[in-house]
Amino acid sequence: MRDLPIAEFLDQLAARVAAPGGGATAALHAAQAAALLGMVARYSDGPKYTAHAPLIARVRDEADEVRAEALALVEADAAAFGAVVEAYRLPKETEADRTARSAAIAAAMARAADPPAAVIAAATRLVDLAEQLLPVGNPNLVADVAAAAEAARAAVTTARLNLEVNRSSIQNGEVEAVIARADRVTAAVRATIAA
Repeated sequence: MRDLPIAEFLDQLAARVAAPGGGATAALHAAQAAALLGMVARYSDGPKYTAHAPLIARVRDEADEVRAEALALVEADAAAFGAVVEAYRLPKETEADRTARSAAIAAAMARAADPPAAVIAAATRLVDLAEQLLPVGNPNLVADVAAAAEAARAAVTTARLNLEVNRSSIQNGEVEAVIARADRVTAAVRATIAA
């Protein structure tokens, strides 16, 4: 999926197929947030930013790393959900079939929780990077830092929904804290713009 043109990915997303779906979009939100932070960091170079050059370089490198991880999670989520669909297609004629099918479904659902949990972790890292970059990055691009925070927020909330649907245990308080932090980044940018 990572090599598809955007229009083709959206066509697949809109199609009546099991994957890609919400989990893939959560990972894509995270990848977009990471790309935006990488772009802002790259515009935050030169003599004016020398005092913060090590921090900006670290944010840039980590954002690039998270972007690659998030793109891999787009594919991982689609594959995990495909395994769930396949488990549901197993035969259920006999008691042994039903037992094996139930076990396969449970195992596939448990594995399907891994990609959204990883998206939440990635989005958390991205909000942290946005918080670090906002006060030291190029002030002409603060709206892009807010856009990154909002994309990370969308990633974490969408991934949380996928975990809830799959009845996986999640730490809802941790997710709410990340959402609140993303909201604070956006609020800080809006305050800067309004000033």
